[in-house]
Amino acid sequence: MIKPHGSDVLNPLFVYDVEKHHALMQEAEGLPSITLSSAAAANAVMMGAGYFNPLTGYMNAADALGSAEKLQTTSGLFFPVPILNLTHDIAAISGASRIALRDPNVEGNPVLAIQDVDAIEEITAEQMQTMTSKIFGTTDSSHPGVSAFNSQGRFAISGAIQVLNFSYFQSDFPDTFRTAVEIRNEIQEHGWEKVVAFQTRNPMHRAHEELCKMALKELDADGVVIHMLLGKLKQGDIPAPVRDAAIRKMAELYFPPNTVMITGYGFDMLYAGPREAVLHALFRQNMGATHLIVGRDHAGVGDYYGAFDAQTIFDEQVPEGALEIEIFKADHTAYSKKLKRVVMMRDAPDHSKEDFVLLSGTKVREMLGQGIAPPPEFSRPEVAKILSDYYQSLES
Repeated sequence: MIKPHGSDVLNPLFVYDVEKHHALMQEAEGLPSITLSSAAAANAVMMGAGYFNPLTGYMNAADALGSAEKLQTTSGLFFPVPILNLTHDIAAISGASRIALRDPNVEGNPVLAIQDVDAIEEITAEQMQTMTSKIFGTTDSSHPGVSAFNSQGRFAISGAIQVLNFSYFQSDFPDTFRTAVEIRNEIQEHGWEKVVAFQTRNPMHRAHEELCKMALKELDADGVVIHMLLGKLKQGDIPAPVRDAAIRKMAELYFPPNTVMITGYGFDMLYAGPREAVLHALFRQNMGATHLIVGRDHAGVGDYYGAFDAQTIFDEQVPEGALEIEIFKADHTAYSKKLKRVVMMRDAPDHSKEDFVLLSGTKVREMLGQGIAPPPEFSRPEVAKILSDYYQSLES
């Protein structure tokens, strides 16, 4: 099986030992505490689940800047985005060497993790601008990732963490949320060697379905892990339960048996385009995937990134050998009227524009909202029904 990033074995930061877990929960109640930003809480969940291996906790300013500017920490560890615990107010933890981190996304703000405080550093406006520009390729506050990143505060609390729960992800998505440890174990149970990961924050239409099937066939892979983001999205994105239902219906009806795992992970979307694509590759390697599908405008938003910037970054900025996972580069996909199936447009050089059925996501959302079923060339009818019911519920 493919090795995790940066170590021979996966080192999740969740405390699985029951006695130790109980003792830490008791200790946490007597510690100074802060309520995390949603992004910092998501970082803790990802570290707890083993996805951000081999990190042992939140980065300090130097490591965060190195990650943003050079895609590596001061020790030389390849990591494409800073993993930070930023906060506005440090009064409650001033002078503390060990603190409790509370969950902003669960009622009552229960303890999510305990952190050993290595340093509390104030990030300058110039450093924030540098990191923002490098991570997102823009400092435009209209970009949802830029806005979220810059709203967390300027104090960076660095140090190792011990994670004590997985926030709302385990309770709200018991059938879907999986740690990197659990996915690795399930891949081994399946006996899969070559494994394709598919990232999604949206429901899967015909093009996505066929893309997974193309990758399975072209790579001669054993299976595909459909790995959906379960954390915070931007306004207008479809909620995770609706996506989950639609994807499960598609896999049940249209994929061969025992070729698909449907799972999810707890993270807030960055919308960082190319940089987020590299992060996606890193944590898919940690969960045991050998290949990641990277398509058009992967992890992008608006017009901030070129259509295939998320592919070229692997050739231009990721050093040779930094990651073991390989990228399956996908082109625009569309339904071919000539061939009566979905194809990658680069594989159909004899086609004209009129030979393809092209529908934008915006157009499809409009149709669903009006109760109009998209053409079967674009969306499976069973999937369209689930989405249509959701959109119409918004109108009522």
